[in-house]
Amino acid sequence: MASPNIKAVRGTRDLLPPETDLWNRVESTARAVFSRYGFGEIRTPIFEDTSLFARGVGEETDIVSKEMYTWEDRARAASEKAQSLTLRPENTAGVVRAYIEHKLGDTGNLQKLFYIGPQFRRERPQRGRYRQFWQIGAEVIGPPTSGAESPIRDAEILEMLATLLDELGITGWTLQLNSVGSATDRPRYVAALKEALAPIKHQLCPDNQRRADTNPLRVLDSKDEADQDLINALPKIADFLDAESKSHFEQVLAALDACGVPYTVNPRLVRGLDYYTRTTFEFSHSVGLGSQNALLGGGRYDGLSEMLGGPRAPGIGFAIGEDRLILTLQAQAETAAQTTKLDAYLAPLGIASNPAALSLARDLRRQGLSVEVGDGSFRLKKSFDAADKLARHIVLLGEDELSTNIFTVKTFATAEQKKIPRADLPTHLRT
Repeated sequence: MASPNIKAVRGTRDLLPPETDLWNRVESTARAVFSRYGFGEIRTPIFEDTSLFARGVGEETDIVSKEMYTWEDRARAASEKAQSLTLRPENTAGVVRAYIEHKLGDTGNLQKLFYIGPQFRRERPQRGRYRQFWQIGAEVIGPPTSGAESPIRDAEILEMLATLLDELGITGWTLQLNSVGSATDRPRYVAALKEALAPIKHQLCPDNQRRADTNPLRVLDSKDEADQDLINALPKIADFLDAESKSHFEQVLAALDACGVPYTVNPRLVRGLDYYTRTTFEFSHSVGLGSQNALLGGGRYDGLSEMLGGPRAPGIGFAIGEDRLILTLQAQAETAAQTTKLDAYLAPLGIASNPAALSLARDLRRQGLSVEVGDGSFRLKKSFDAADKLARHIVLLGEDELSTNIFTVKTFATAEQKKIPRADLPTHLRT
């Protein structure tokens, strides 16, 4: 009996040439940009003690409560207790764990660290979202005396990301940012948010009803269309910021203005993980990602080191979804290829139509149009296949067309087919 074919596990995939060439280009560009900004690479284990994520990311977050790959590592001796281990669902907690474990703060210096590697979440696979996915991320962390808490660090990270996206050739990106306040601002806002959600909770979708109790900040990030009016009417975090948090955010915006980095302040932008404070941000793009258009996100986490039992070490970081970044670059390349196609492909229907096709091509080229001429020996399907690869339009030249000087023209982008008089062909083919 033949054994069944073994395939990649659902939610995972193989990356093969030539696609891996693009992945390597993205990663080498990221390394080059990060190096110019003084970042060094850190490589942490792909699995950690489960308590790291429960304490750092938050037990009530979707990541910890529903999405982690966790298992019990069997005890090596009867006296030992089995250890709960988890494939890392994100890497900030692991980087901060390494910062504490290796006493990097003892140098008194600011630590600028970047990573590139796989993360794991048990969520429904879809376009651009996999159970094993790749992230490019960076963290800036250090003792308070290193300047890690300064607004200039926030602005520098954002300016670096703008530079990286530009150098990768990502055009049309947008940056949204917000402040979720300090460790004292956030609890006051969450309390007000819970109070405002209580009387309307039953009107929300099931996911948001659950979040209203367990993690109300995530309600603000909901994409459920039916809930948007209710969410827009909820209290805004900006009304709960203390003077220090407001000043910090204003300084971040002023630095971005000075650097010429465009942005939009989005009062609903939050990060659902427990460790975020003050500046939060998201870079988005409209090409290749559908409705879920975020390329990357991040923010400040001034209390995470202390949550994990370490010294006070303010920090800020981000993670780029590399799978989604690649999709955007591929979609942009396809769009560029379409815009550089020839204006028309002339398809003679029979060898006898070849001279007329060449004559028409000569006239159109003299009027500034880019044209390819097929061969009358081609089957019609072969002409259409060749034309679709090379040109925006195909012009058919059969006996009827040549006798009437009215040509059948198909536009590939719209699949529209029309009869066009010869005199109108140049105008039509330019559209």
